[in-house]
Amino acid sequence: MTTYRDREEAGRALADRLTALIGEPDVIVLGLVRGGVPVARVVAERLGVPLDVLVVRKLGMPWTPEVAFGALGPDDVRVLNDAVASGLTEDDVAEVVRREQAELERRERLYRAGRPPLDLTGRTAVIVDDGLATGATARAAVQVARHLGARRVVVAVPVGSQEAYEMLAAEADQVVCAQHPPEFMAVSAYYEDFHELSDSEVTEALTATA
Repeated sequence: MTTYRDREEAGRALADRLTALIGEPDVIVLGLVRGGVPVARVVAERLGVPLDVLVVRKLGMPWTPEVAFGALGPDDVRVLNDAVASGLTEDDVAEVVRREQAELERRERLYRAGRPPLDLTGRTAVIVDDGLATGATARAAVQVARHLGARRVVVAVPVGSQEAYEMLAAEADQVVCAQHPPEFMAVSAYYEDFHELSDSEVTEALTATA
């Protein structure tokens, strides 16, 4: 098991596995907020390609929010994990969706300030996060990218569960995962520093490569 010092070191390790994209036309790196953005910034710099942000919200179980039953993305994309969501009532689902939709719209306004709407027509979209647990958020991101016209969608993460890796392999054109240990723990277990990023940290990371 490899432990990363922080998200920047994870980004460097991930970038080493994406060097085949250097020189390819129309590549764009999309960081999932919040934790994926500093990883994506390092990857975009290494590949010499543009960086942008993709806002997707995980739908967490009401009593254990870290366990996802689905995710939301822009353009009304909604993905549900039926096996997990089956334990919830319609009212439970509606309340979580309402709350997360409001937060998604807030983050879209904040992070897209001054940035045009994403247009991925004909492009290779490299979706980067700091890790995959259930994969629900990344799955929604893949669907969003396709909806926005991406020709090819690559999911790239420093660490992920085997189950999420296999699920995304069926959704994306390519999944690059630096490590997917058979006995996966929480994503945070693979980082020494896994602090929750502030909005200002995300904005600064995006501005640094603007």
